[in-house]
Amino acid sequence: MANIIISPSKYVQGKEEMTNLGSYTTCYGQRSLILISESGMKRFKEVIEKSLEKDKVVPIFEIFHGESSKNEINRLVKIADNNNCDNVIGVGGGKILDTAKAVAYYKKCPVIIVPTIASTDAPCSALTVIYTDEGIFEEYLFLPQNPNLVLLDTQAIAKAPARLLISGMGDALSTYFEARACKLSGAISCAGGQSTVTAQGLAKLCYDTLLEFGYKAKVAMDQKVSSKAVENIIEANTLLSGIGFESGGLAAAHAIHNGFTVINECHHMYHGEKVAFGTIVQLVLEDAPELFEVIKFCKSVGLPTTLKELGIEKIDPEQIKKVAEVATVPNETIHNLPFKVSSDDVYAAILIADSLGQ
Repeated sequence: MANIIISPSKYVQGKEEMTNLGSYTTCYGQRSLILISESGMKRFKEVIEKSLEKDKVVPIFEIFHGESSKNEINRLVKIADNNNCDNVIGVGGGKILDTAKAVAYYKKCPVIIVPTIASTDAPCSALTVIYTDEGIFEEYLFLPQNPNLVLLDTQAIAKAPARLLISGMGDALSTYFEARACKLSGAISCAGGQSTVTAQGLAKLCYDTLLEFGYKAKVAMDQKVSSKAVENIIEANTLLSGIGFESGGLAAAHAIHNGFTVINECHHMYHGEKVAFGTIVQLVLEDAPELFEVIKFCKSVGLPTTLKELGIEKIDPEQIKKVAEVATVPNETIHNLPFKVSSDDVYAAILIADSLGQ
């Protein structure tokens, strides 16, 4: 089995880089379907229009309906067809970006990813997470290539709520531990091969960057200002975690996240917040030496370490068993751990993680 690493073709990160979007887009076409939220339209439409029109690119804006579902993807493919779009630009958070990637895949055209928050490691990946229209995890759509361009305007990201950057830290927190588990088990990563030394190194760098700069970045974001720590965490959340998870592999943390999507009380929680708790559960399963270090980090930046902090006020054993069952269905990434794991194991680990978090 080959060792494989994949990544976006180009990664650009800097202040006010959104003003240069048009100069990058001309390499990929002249009619752009721009997938964006209503709030994103208010914040970024003017700067995007000016940038694209300066380079004679026609923007076709379309409001995202909220879920990266099959129905939403199909709706947007039709709009792209009707407007003769030759590229897709996703502007916003993880589900918008995932949807943009899927639309471009079905259109067989380039995709440009413009995160306005650093809340997940979705931007760099050749992967779309498909949910139902109601927000319940359905499946992964593995794409044949990574985005053509990932462009981050760090000034725009720094103005977003601090909770979003912290959620991104939660997603990034799992990267090293899941990649390490996959290396030990010899699991096949999302890249279609076994992990490389480079991918493992980036995953470890991601974790080290979080520990060094995470709390300082949170403090800066709470004051709605940027700093070198914020810049470093944006890169860790996006690029290091993106390459690290995709070419390193997924294991228990993301599978446990998928399990928690079946609980209504958790639907208000961000992806990375649930992944952070899933990381703690994975470390319990592994009896890993970093367990208390990770719990301490989560508490320092405000990531959930208990079921109550995930929105579950009263623990229902049957509900938690359902989470464990969904997390351990055949072909889930939890089976990339270097040992067998059952739903009973996960049920116990969730309760232990909750108790330790308290």
